[in-house]
Amino acid sequence: MSAMEFLANWYVLGGIVAVLLLFFFRGRNAVWGGFTAGLVVGLGLATFSVFRGEGFEWSTLGKSAIIGTLIGFAAELLGKLGNRLK
Repeated sequence: MSAMEFLANWYVLGGIVAVLLLFFFRGRNAVWGGFTAGLVVGLGLATFSVFRGEGFEWSTLGKSAIIGTLIGFAAELLGKLGNRLK
């Protein structure tokens, strides 16, 4: 897999995440919570890379926000599935 293909995968995931965030815009939910947690973790990781002398990595911030949002979406789906099974 080339670097361009890998980068394209993150753009696709970013587009999916943008749609999920728009779809779950109203109210408190796990999707936005995952996005926020991903931003916080990404900010910590990117800040840590500054202290290692590598500079602030914006891509780390974006990738962690994407991963956090997808985890939040999975948690939201599991919650809705649990409610339906009751």
